[in-house]
Amino acid sequence: MQVSPIIRPAEASEIGALAQLWHAGWQDAHAAVLPAELARLRTLQSFAERLQGMLPDVRVIGDFGAPLGFCAIKHDELDQLFVAPEGRGTGMAAALMADAEQRLAAHGVTTAWLACAIGNHRAARFYEKCGWTLAGTVVNRLDTIEGPFDLEIWRYEKTLPPAA
Repeated sequence: MQVSPIIRPAEASEIGALAQLWHAGWQDAHAAVLPAELARLRTLQSFAERLQGMLPDVRVIGDFGAPLGFCAIKHDELDQLFVAPEGRGTGMAAALMADAEQRLAAHGVTTAWLACAIGNHRAARFYEKCGWTLAGTVVNRLDTIEGPFDLEIWRYEKTLPPAA
């Protein structure tokens, strides 16, 4: 079933619900393909703290207080994109992706990028379906509760049309 999603700015009062969605989605998509040391650092509290800092750049889909998905941008990067299992296959991820691309273009970004965990083939197929291209394998420096963590990732890129 496809939806006509309403995408809106995230509210501070939703950080707990968003952190739960992100934590569960991260575990689902990454726990089996990323180092156990990183998984140990990706706690529910760490996601809540990260959301606090990125809140102005987070957009949500779903009812207020019960988000089904979110996306966040950072500079020229589509930084995060997660959809709850019940929202998958409904068009929510594609709508969030399009929203993020529009926001990046509005900030003057011409080539956007995103990091994909090596081995996360479901996400890679989705990115490619949305017109993103695998640019290569690079080391990405992640922020964690214990400091920087270097992780080899697939870097995807997309040339964005100028903002309307």
